[in-house]
Amino acid sequence: MLHLIYAFLMESVKLWLAIAPYLLLGMFIAGLLHSFLGARFIGRHLGGSGPRSILKATLFGIPLPLCSCGVIPVAASLKKEGASKSSVLSFLVSTPTTGVDSILATYSLLGPLFAIFRPLAAFLNGLTIGIFNWLFNPEKVEKPTSHTHPWLSSPFRVKEALRYGFIELAAEIGKWLLVGALLGGILTVAIPEELLTRYLSHPSLHYLVMLALGIPLYVCATGSIPIAAALIGKGFSPGAALVFLIAGPATNTVTLSFVYSKLGRRAFYIYLSFIILISLLIGWVFNLLWLSLGGDVSLISPQGSGLPLSLRLLAGVILLIIILRGLYRGSGKEVKSMRYELYVPDMTCKHCQMTIEKKLRGIAGVKGILVNLDKRTVGVDGELSLEEVEGAIREVGYTPSRK
Repeated sequence: MLHLIYAFLMESVKLWLAIAPYLLLGMFIAGLLHSFLGARFIGRHLGGSGPRSILKATLFGIPLPLCSCGVIPVAASLKKEGASKSSVLSFLVSTPTTGVDSILATYSLLGPLFAIFRPLAAFLNGLTIGIFNWLFNPEKVEKPTSHTHPWLSSPFRVKEALRYGFIELAAEIGKWLLVGALLGGILTVAIPEELLTRYLSHPSLHYLVMLALGIPLYVCATGSIPIAAALIGKGFSPGAALVFLIAGPATNTVTLSFVYSKLGRRAFYIYLSFIILISLLIGWVFNLLWLSLGGDVSLISPQGSGLPLSLRLLAGVILLIIILRGLYRGSGKEVKSMRYELYVPDMTCKHCQMTIEKKLRGIAGVKGILVNLDKRTVGVDGELSLEEVEGAIREVGYTPSRK
């Protein structure tokens, strides 16, 4: 028993060290994108309807480092500002499926072919779903009356980039990255070598297994990478792993309920069915492409291990400290001695918490804020009305209720 625990821990550490240098670089680039583009820029270009806004929504979503949970308030904000349902659907598909941080992490663990094909798959998925919804689920889009996004003056943008990349983003993806690394280690050790040859010998079964794993579960775009790497190591086809990497981050119960409630039943069916169909098609094409290139293992092999061990160790320790610090921030807080206390059921991750806290801090009269993410409660103290607090939380895409 002890030797099994030691084996899976060593495999998890190996995955962690391979991904850490690229992930740190990706987090920094992600912070720059967040700081120098901002939500105002994105909202302005996604307003209106038609193929042009759908194309922009897909392209803007690909590099943004938002998970399938963190993308929901952004999508709600875009819809409120006048973006069409089709643009929002494209954004919802392409954004959590990949990101600048996960692209680099994909290269580190899954090689160059995955790193190129994954954002390409996200682009095709988002564009196809958006165009199909535009053609068969038309709507009248009202122009937004105003844009109220805050913007930063130049001297503070780099500071904001560091804060977002290494504090907010680390808190958002940290837990799922740790879970992914641990699960990757467990799968590498626990899955018997004869599983595929004895029970899942037919290649089509690989795709269905990956689809069944990915759709109902919350799978972070970055945290899913070590899981996919471990499954490939056990004999699952690369195309099947790509199905998991595409369908997993774009589908989970939270995202699907948001699409159904905010964008409508028809949009929900288009969203889910096309993610399934396109993911399977892209996975099949990926396998054909890889085999046409001679099935070169180096194209789907880890690249992070080529870096010096000292650099990987340093990056691994720094990344772990950053993520543990992000997870510790705000944990265990009790909402008490606050003038108002609200229950926010759709506040499900660190990104949600930070979005609400940032909005509330900008209101005159707020003296204190306490958020309990586990209980999904928000406490606010100060000289303001309960209606002002509720309105501020709704403005950033959440639905507060009085306890």
